[in-house]
Amino acid sequence: MPVYQTDKWLEKSYDSPEHIYKKLTNYFYKGNIKEVTKLLISHGMYHRPEQDGESLLKSLRKKNVWKIIAKEEKILKQDWNGKNIPIFIFPSDMYNRKIKEQYSGRAGLAFSDKLFLFISDRSTENEIKALFTHEYNHCCRLKHDPIKETDYTLLDVIILEGLAENAVRERFGSSLLAPWTSYYNGDELKDIWESIILPHKDLSKNTREASNILYGRSFYPNMAGYSVGYYLVKQYIKNTGKGSKELLKIPAKEIASI
Repeated sequence: MPVYQTDKWLEKSYDSPEHIYKKLTNYFYKGNIKEVTKLLISHGMYHRPEQDGESLLKSLRKKNVWKIIAKEEKILKQDWNGKNIPIFIFPSDMYNRKIKEQYSGRAGLAFSDKLFLFISDRSTENEIKALFTHEYNHCCRLKHDPIKETDYTLLDVIILEGLAENAVRERFGSSLLAPWTSYYNGDELKDIWESIILPHKDLSKNTREASNILYGRSFYPNMAGYSVGYYLVKQYIKNTGKGSKELLKIPAKEIASI
């Protein structure tokens, strides 16, 4: 079954997350526990247990989080011709102010062969579905994209993010979109695209500069890459009428019209 019953892991080891991180390391090729732990924490997984972990787990179970994701996985796997991948669900880091205040306690991390969802007991059912839609769209894009992930550039990454959030808009409308989709108006986005991202579009995704542009660090506009990626994909959809399934196979340069 793609959705692992990680509630049982939490039942046993919630107060000792190091045991969970050690177990997860087995799902990373040549995984190093320190590196895997750092990666998952940096993307929003809990690492400091809250005082009442039993109550948290009970709340997540009451929300039927694992069943919701299992049902959504079946729907989207068929709709987007996805593949079976392990899906891990854990509490999010509620000590992280940005995740807590701006994202309703939700975060995720997707690979071509696995997916992680980090959820709080405050997340609604539709918020959980929207999070999964975004992250699973990444997995499907990585499967269908003619470009290998190891060769991804800044342009490939911003389009990856734009596709995922437009998939959320396609399924749920604008009410569940991430805050960064509305940080800038059309003129501002066009300017960020032309003056900042376009000149750096071929940077490897692994460079610090690409990361700074993507997230808006080091004097770049906040969430610049994410915001422009959403804008470019939305414009392409408007001009072509294509839906999420069709978009998964279209090269980033075509979507960006360059």
